[in-house]
Amino acid sequence: MSRYVCSVCGWVYDEAEGVPEMGIAPGTAFADLPEDFSCELCGVGKENFTLEE
Repeated sequence: MSRYVCSVCGWVYDEAEGVPEMGIAPGTAFADLPEDFSCELCGVGKENFTLEE
């Protein structure tokens, strides 16, 4: 499982953890997130996330 980092605020989406409070189950791949997914902290879209190295 991978982690993706918001390039604006640094919030991390961890595929293993998901975001249960947003209705995203643990194990949900970043590619499978809805197109309107936004950062939990700053609200930017998926296009502003990068794969954590």
